[in-house]
Amino acid sequence: MNLGLGTAALGRPQYINVRQESCDNSNLEIFRKESFLVLEDAYNLGIRYFDTAPGYGLAEELLLEWLLTKNDKSIEVATKWGYTYTANFDANAKIHEIKEHSLAKLNEQWQFSKQLLPYLKVYQIHSATLETGVLENTEVLEKLAFIKKEHNLKIGLTTTGTNQVEVIKNALNVVVDGEQLFDLFQVTYNLLDQSLKEISAELNNQNKTIVIKEALANGRVFRNENYNHYSKMYAVLESLAENYKVGVDAISLKYGKQTIPNATILSGASNFKQLKENLKLDSFTLTFEEIETLNSFKIAPEFYWNERKNLQWN
Repeated sequence: MNLGLGTAALGRPQYINVRQESCDNSNLEIFRKESFLVLEDAYNLGIRYFDTAPGYGLAEELLLEWLLTKNDKSIEVATKWGYTYTANFDANAKIHEIKEHSLAKLNEQWQFSKQLLPYLKVYQIHSATLETGVLENTEVLEKLAFIKKEHNLKIGLTTTGTNQVEVIKNALNVVVDGEQLFDLFQVTYNLLDQSLKEISAELNNQNKTIVIKEALANGRVFRNENYNHYSKMYAVLESLAENYKVGVDAISLKYGKQTIPNATILSGASNFKQLKENLKLDSFTLTFEEIETLNSFKIAPEFYWNERKNLQWN
């Protein structure tokens, strides 16, 4: 199966998104139980790849708790280091997370994350950028190389922002002890930001793993009167959804699957219904003409990320 589950919405009651409906996540105990059930639902529906991070609030801890109920070698877990969740489940928090790409932060977060072994297969820098200098931090890179060798893990990074391709190119040049360090790239890719296409063939040529995140553009693929500049995209997506008897989410996920071969695509589902709808991506195939039409909706990365910056935590 090419669909994995991202756990950001399962570990934090608030997430950067355009919500279609309001929901009350104020009771943390209920939220926790419901999130645990989503992990179980995903497993029962055939999902075996789970992506988490300490920056996702409860998610890493919750996933660890859930893994203790399993004995299945086909489960693969990816986690990250570099972000600390700071909102303390307060809906009105001014700052929800803090980024720090230091050796101290890596060591601190690895102490907890390594408990996910033996299911842990991927360890990533969370939102690597050129600005933090993490791709030039010899101490950090050597520690990651040690973890890779010691536990036979894939080392990866996630990218965010206007220069995702540049970050990936820089990462491909990172060599420790004569070997490329990075094996996997988790990249924002969707109808609006298609910049991954510039480098996907090169990644495939180098046998790198590609994981697609934010395939629904943080909810911007769904019709919304605040985003009337996407009205043509909405009309096409809704027409395709009706034609294939699926939701707009499945069309958007399928677009990622068909245009970036061999990639794992992350669902950000926060309940069973969303999971079931997402999984319908395997019930149809988009035509060449339909893909071409969807390709036409790409926008400049600068515009995409400026718009995303203004989305609310909700």
